[in-house]
Amino acid sequence: MCAKRTSDTISGKPILALAVMSVIWGYNWVVMKEALRFCDPFVFAAIRIFPAAICLFIILLWTKEDWRPRQVRWTVLLGLLSTTVGSGLPLWALAGGAAGKTAVLLYTMPFWTILLAWPMLGERIRGLEWLAVILAFVGLALIVAVDAVGANLWASVLAVIAGISWAGSAIITRIMRRDPEFDVLSVTAWQMIYGAVPLIIISVLVPSPSIQWTPVFISALLYNVILVCVVAFLLWFYVLERLQAGMATMGTLVTPVLALVSARIQLGEIPSSREALGIISILSGIGLLGAIAFLRNRRADK
Repeated sequence: MCAKRTSDTISGKPILALAVMSVIWGYNWVVMKEALRFCDPFVFAAIRIFPAAICLFIILLWTKEDWRPRQVRWTVLLGLLSTTVGSGLPLWALAGGAAGKTAVLLYTMPFWTILLAWPMLGERIRGLEWLAVILAFVGLALIVAVDAVGANLWASVLAVIAGISWAGSAIITRIMRRDPEFDVLSVTAWQMIYGAVPLIIISVLVPSPSIQWTPVFISALLYNVILVCVVAFLLWFYVLERLQAGMATMGTLVTPVLALVSARIQLGEIPSSREALGIISILSGIGLLGAIAFLRNRRADK
């Protein structure tokens, strides 16, 4: 594996995979915002996740001899946190909030992961991690205007809750990795299936307008099912196997930046001065965390 990782890294294949994945995920915030003009958020969440789960399950059947679910209780919890809440709430937030700002608020996930890892995994916050956490909370205070009312405030709160849920799923994944039988593809496929079920139930039970099957909506749906939920996930597996965790983490930091840029170009979103300062503060904190992880991994490899 080491030889494979070194060879691939030199050839640039994992870096290219990381770049393609980040572009797919970053631009998807604009794609999802456009799709919500024609569909209810939870309906869109269900119809983008379920087909993708089936695709991943087919890949699982094709590549694995033992495709049966493992660590079922943990996987169900992971599905609820990562797929049900982690996919449903961002779309709900997008329905009333700006695409770029919602992306940045969701990507506060690394800070919540650090805070949750302290009581749950016994991993204390150390050194410059404190500065990163402070930058995150300063950014949140600037972006989430508590004096705001209505859809703007609600969208920001939903995005932050989704980030916390996503962080919880990261903690659960780290606990599950302690099992020697842990398999990334199997866990991802099964958690997506489990997490899609509540989304389907919500989309059926909660009244919503009928889907408008316009060319824009169909394109957005195909983009999400094929590129976001299948291709990007497979690229992520490839990257994790061949790059250091710190480098992979730093690569994903491009995603909210791309979301901001694409939202500015295509949707005309311009954050206020206060929001811009908050975004810069959060992105600086995320960048600091990525640099810390990268340096720690380099020291560990020596």
